[in-house]
Amino acid sequence: MNRLCEILNIEVPIIQGGMGNISNAQLTAAISEAGALGTIGAGTRSPEEVERIILETKERTERPFAVNIALSVSGHAKGIAELIVKHKVHAVSLSAGNPAAFAPYFKEHGVKVLSVTASVKQARKAEAIGADAVIGEGYEAAGLNSPFETTTLTLIPQLADAVGIPVAAAGGIGDGRALAAMLALGAEGVQMGTRFIATKEAPFSPLYKERILEADDEGTMIIGRSVGRVRRVLKNPYTGLIIEREREGMTLEEYNKQTNEDFHIAGAIHGNEQEGYWNSGQIAGLIKEVPSVKDLILGMKQEMEETIGRLGVYRAQSTRIE
Repeated sequence: MNRLCEILNIEVPIIQGGMGNISNAQLTAAISEAGALGTIGAGTRSPEEVERIILETKERTERPFAVNIALSVSGHAKGIAELIVKHKVHAVSLSAGNPAAFAPYFKEHGVKVLSVTASVKQARKAEAIGADAVIGEGYEAAGLNSPFETTTLTLIPQLADAVGIPVAAAGGIGDGRALAAMLALGAEGVQMGTRFIATKEAPFSPLYKERILEADDEGTMIIGRSVGRVRRVLKNPYTGLIIEREREGMTLEEYNKQTNEDFHIAGAIHGNEQEGYWNSGQIAGLIKEVPSVKDLILGMKQEMEETIGRLGVYRAQSTRIE
């Protein structure tokens, strides 16, 4: 067990990404029950909606879980923060904004604070305000992304060198080999979103899962770059339309309207690829099956251990040659 597992009181160093308004108790609880950290994404939901999901998650599992607040997205950050404390949620992940105004409140009430970062500067600031761990998210990740466009491979070792608190890696992670790789780079765990979409417990559109399984290494695309709102999605008719409108000079206001959570739900929940989008990381090209959450997590743990074991054999062989 490493520091991240100890802080989060989990058995496997895997964290679920927030997933915005398609987040749900069913998947969150399944991930926590499997020994990782399930996460409820607050998205743009009201405090009443978030409270309902928190209570349902508590009915489904007694294990720790987190709530993600995307600070610049949610219009109810203060109210949701109060709910997290009220219901004694174990951890909070703060993303898409400055966590400084909220971290002391959570620390005062014993809530573990995870800060999603995209740069060394952000990670150092998070550590300075008392974050328990940082989640370094690279350009490969699904959904809203940093305009820095730094890859996970280059970001994680820089964060590990820069801060003394644990680092979790996000973006481009979907199997045990990637988990082992991130540990080698200095991370103490990972965060995944896209890989959990394609699981049996995930109550999303079958077409969404099917398109992930069909995706190859060129299956995702970036929208919003022209208006400074980088988002990685699966290619589909609707996202193709967004790109066309960007080329024609789409404004930020128009872009925000066309990519709000209603369009996210239309794609992910209702399977409407003509009028909705699917968030997806580049890891989609590696996903070829839909396992249970438990089998996925246990399989990743085993593959991680096997990968590390092979590296140990390589090191022993190299030593004998020397």
